[in-house]
Amino acid sequence: MKRRRRPGRDRGAFTAELAAGLPALLLLFYAGMTVISAVTDQARCLDAAREAATAAARGAPTDRAARLAPAGAEIQVSGDAETVTVVVISRVRVPGSAHLPGTTLRAESHAAREPELIP
Repeated sequence: MKRRRRPGRDRGAFTAELAAGLPALLLLFYAGMTVISAVTDQARCLDAAREAATAAARGAPTDRAARLAPAGAEIQVSGDAETVTVVVISRVRVPGSAHLPGTTLRAESHAAREPELIP
């Protein structure tokens, strides 16, 4: 004979499972958003470095690269008589944690100077 379960014996089980699982789910969501932000910012740094290297190789201003880079990124332009090197450095913005240690992103691009600009 099968025993019937008395109603009310598992009261509160859902609440306990939710209380244990919700913080883990929120932490996973937070980590996922941080990774997506880092990947997006890395792509923006690379685009800005390529744009700035191309512009500097042509002798044009590199203002457009600053608009392509993530907010607060540092753009370093250097080079010699034949090449231009641009490095874009940015910190990953972790949502809600301005004072926590983060990851620094770095993108570098090189371009040959245009022939008429070589001294």
